[in-house]
Amino acid sequence: MQPVLKNPKLWHEKAYINGEWTAPPSGETFNVINPSTGDLIAKLPELSKEDVRIASRQALAAFEDWKQISPKLRGTVIQKWAQLMLENAEDLGRIMTMENGKPFAEAKGEIAFAASYLEFYCGEAERTYGDIIPSANPANRVFAIQQPIGVVACLTPWNFPAAMVTRKTGAAIAAGCTVIVKPAGETSLTALAVAYLGEQAGLPPGVLNVMTGMQNTAEIGKALCEDQNIKKLSFTGSTAVGKLLMQQCSSSLKKLSLELGGNSPFIVFDDCDLPATINALMGAKIRNSGQTCVCANRIYVQRGIYSELSRLLVEKFSQVKCGDGFEDGVTVGPLTVQRGVEKVQTHINDAVDKGAKILYGGKAINGKGYFFQPSVLADMNDRMLSHNEEIFGPVAALYPFDTEEEVLKMANNSEVGLGSYVCTNNMARVWRMAEGLEVGMVGVNTGVIAGGEIPFGGIKHSGFGVEGGKWGVKEFMITKSIIMAVPAI
Repeated sequence: MQPVLKNPKLWHEKAYINGEWTAPPSGETFNVINPSTGDLIAKLPELSKEDVRIASRQALAAFEDWKQISPKLRGTVIQKWAQLMLENAEDLGRIMTMENGKPFAEAKGEIAFAASYLEFYCGEAERTYGDIIPSANPANRVFAIQQPIGVVACLTPWNFPAAMVTRKTGAAIAAGCTVIVKPAGETSLTALAVAYLGEQAGLPPGVLNVMTGMQNTAEIGKALCEDQNIKKLSFTGSTAVGKLLMQQCSSSLKKLSLELGGNSPFIVFDDCDLPATINALMGAKIRNSGQTCVCANRIYVQRGIYSELSRLLVEKFSQVKCGDGFEDGVTVGPLTVQRGVEKVQTHINDAVDKGAKILYGGKAINGKGYFFQPSVLADMNDRMLSHNEEIFGPVAALYPFDTEEEVLKMANNSEVGLGSYVCTNNMARVWRMAEGLEVGMVGVNTGVIAGGEIPFGGIKHSGFGVEGGKWGVKEFMITKSIIMAVPAI
């Protein structure tokens, strides 16, 4: 069911390859479902590994021309792309809310966030500087230049269906690469709409391609990994899938960027500004119904304010309106997939069985859609499932602690290391914690740790590589050395 849009041309139910809106000869499709209602939204083409081969050849042909385009002109096209996204933010947000479920205001906010990556990268296209290197041999001159790596495959998740597309593709295209995007099947309509605006901004055929699929996702992913025309793969998703993709890329020796699972500690010391901390915690916890890779997963609260923070958090959660993203005042929408509801309930049941207390919520909401009550759990410990896995839902899990040394050890007791948060007014402690936490990003007295200019990435089993900022563009480039003999007269 197509929504009423100011710009109906944003709605596409075909894949986008080499500047053409296409569907496979087989006619196979998959369903896109509204998670708020369970209703069918659209049927999209179920592509296959054969379509990967077609797309990679066309992207490679397009690369030969696109890499020759001046960085300034590439940046101009990307800037226009960002402008078109902002002009169509309401329609893009409407599409996103229908297929992802996040509240309409939050969806429009994501469009602005997604466009901000393009706005940043349009300038970075001209800042891919090389170096002149003093040579150990006085008869030589040495240079190092940056060049685009080639055709890039980007696999994006359903939790940020616009921002994850622009964060990857904007950087790659700014670098001079061409891109094949495989978005999550659940949220492909947003990716297709973003691609349409890229086309309108002036991206030539083959520079940006969007492959759709649900049942064939594993087959498409494997084909992208093994295709020799593709020189780089960028993936955001689970650690398990990231490891599999890394194995599958071994035969083609692709360069990889992997932004994998998180288990973010949110650490609150008793000298914090408590009202500001509660606001930061709410943002880091319930954004996108708790379905973010840097969501506050383990909330460590120093014992001196543990009871008060618990009370204030329950008060805040009781004021949250949960429902269809198009309803007025809704701040927590449904989970995007049914299995998400089942996972959250499993986490809560496990925590209660091992001694946790439910302070608020704790159950799925019966009826249409994939809704779960915003919930607060107290007295968590490291034996519980949620200590080692992302909850990926609107559940705040509180762990008490006493000392700085103790909480640092607890926070680092994880295989993954993506995001983290520290709330304190002690500046010496800020430095000790920020340097001691085994993560890629630390938010200090804030619940927001992403932006176009900010390097975003993790360590340990959260993967490697960086998106955002100048580092994001360099991930899609190679360094070439030029050594020139300059004989003496």
